[in-house]
Amino acid sequence: MSINFTAYLEDPSQLEAITTFMKSQKIRYEVSGNAESYYNIDFINKIKQGDEDLLNGKGKKVTLEELDQLWK
Repeated sequence: MSINFTAYLEDPSQLEAITTFMKSQKIRYEVSGNAESYYNIDFINKIKQGDEDLLNGKGKKVTLEELDQLWK
């Protein structure tokens, strides 16, 4: 018998707890999806794009004083 379920994990330790439970019950299981990261894939892609933009000379340098003015 095979069933599917979706778990919405908040951190990697929860995946470890689920796999530990499955092993203790001698239940064969398969993990699919992005188990390596619990960040939203759109967020990850934006960060990667920003890193790439910086490497290509895109972006703006600001001084600490300019940055401090943003908070005021």
